[in-house]
Amino acid sequence: MALIMVTGGARSGKSQFAESLAVKYAGYSVLYIATSIPFDDEMKERVSRHRERRPKEWETAEVYKGISDIIRSTDKKAVLLDCLTVMVSNLLLEIDMTWEEKDIEDVVRAEEKVTGEVDGLIKASKEKDKDVIVVTNEVGMGLVPEYKLGRIFRDISGRMNKKIAENADYVYFMVSGIPLEIKNNSLR
Repeated sequence: MALIMVTGGARSGKSQFAESLAVKYAGYSVLYIATSIPFDDEMKERVSRHRERRPKEWETAEVYKGISDIIRSTDKKAVLLDCLTVMVSNLLLEIDMTWEEKDIEDVVRAEEKVTGEVDGLIKASKEKDKDVIVVTNEVGMGLVPEYKLGRIFRDISGRMNKKIAENADYVYFMVSGIPLEIKNNSLR
């Protein structure tokens, strides 16, 4: 079984490709972990489209923390987490909304919290006999964010993406709906 990372830019087809991998490897025996908290109409619409597209037989957990426990407890053949960067965002916003006033020690503590979640996810993916597919956004190829929270988010997300990629058996980079395999540690 494998840890698989699917990354790319916004609207590049990451989720659909990850879903096709889950069907290929596990059929209907999939736990879909949705990390989004739909606060506004745009996010509610996006979540609705994702739900409609997924097979009805898949189990869904709508959470953004405690992922390792969920991976360990499911009997499904595959787990699809969509998406890591939304998980990071939720964890950061859970801490505090006054990021412009935070000093480096606060940022380090926030990153340690996020790192703990990601390390747990990686460890759990290696312990169980199932595929774990992680969807994430490539955040380091655009403009430097104007606001401090945006820069903190970009930097922490980039480091978490790197951590997942280093531990992944497969990494795919989506470009305009086309998956490019950029890491393959074994033949399937």
